[in-house]
Amino acid sequence: MMLGALLCCSSSYSGRAWWRRSTFPLRQCQQEQQQRCGISSSSSRWQWRNEKKSKSIEIETERRKRSPELVELEYANLNLKDSYGHAQVGHVRIRQHVNPLTSSFSEPTPPPDWNLIFQDCSRPLMVDIGCGSGRFLIWLAKNSFQSRNYLGLEIRQKLVQRSQLWVKDLALNNIHFMFANATISFGSLVSTYPGPLTVVSLLCPDPHFKKRHHKRRVLQKQLVDSISKNLCLGGHVFMQSDVLEVALDMRSQFNAVSDVFEHIDAVDSNFLCDPDGWLVHNPMGIRTEREIHAELEGAKVFRRMYEKRKHDVDIMIS
Repeated sequence: MMLGALLCCSSSYSGRAWWRRSTFPLRQCQQEQQQRCGISSSSSRWQWRNEKKSKSIEIETERRKRSPELVELEYANLNLKDSYGHAQVGHVRIRQHVNPLTSSFSEPTPPPDWNLIFQDCSRPLMVDIGCGSGRFLIWLAKNSFQSRNYLGLEIRQKLVQRSQLWVKDLALNNIHFMFANATISFGSLVSTYPGPLTVVSLLCPDPHFKKRHHKRRVLQKQLVDSISKNLCLGGHVFMQSDVLEVALDMRSQFNAVSDVFEHIDAVDSNFLCDPDGWLVHNPMGIRTEREIHAELEGAKVFRRMYEKRKHDVDIMIS
């Protein structure tokens, strides 16, 4: 019996000794690797995580610094001022997320006197829904070779005020910005415009990621129907987003009215699409601020452009 106990202890001891001998080179290798990286064995894991987190923060901070610089470079020829003094709208802190379903945004914006806004109301009209800072639309109004009027609709009033100050500084008479909830006000506004509505753009709208907030997204069936009704034949709808889910949602809503709209690549072979059906290039000649930021982060921008091929009889009757 004693002999059995001794053999058991001996085998247990030899097993532990074998485990130590087999794992010692691995431990030694790990320790040497940590020493080469300047990391002590006691705090290696936490230190590595902290260093990785710090590096990620540094990269993101650098991107955020570069993004405004790239925006300024893209829109350099506008020479827009950021400050207008304390009494007026200067540097604007942007509220990123606005709930369009609140009571303050539920009333339609009344149509303006178009003759007081544009020099020539017979020109074709382009409407940018959710125009943000307005730089994109101002650049088009100043640099586009086409004789066209431009209307920007934005739900954040401070951005509209600053955009209008920029328009005044540049002495442009073919562009105007309005504070409006486009989902509600689009139809009542553009239906009173004397000239034809030829282009509608919806560029990187607020994604409202949570499922219960999808009803806050600007592109709802009501707006799609209003665009279908008021856009002239041959008119275009250009939309894009760096959020695939949002881009797919917008795409599906316009694909649902395929009897009215056809994607541009089926109409004009000069517009190229990738295998998934997204436009390869931005056809507008200028990038939006969000587009610049997304591409700086290495994100893809998903684009679609539709052409109105015929009127929807049901919508026209309604």
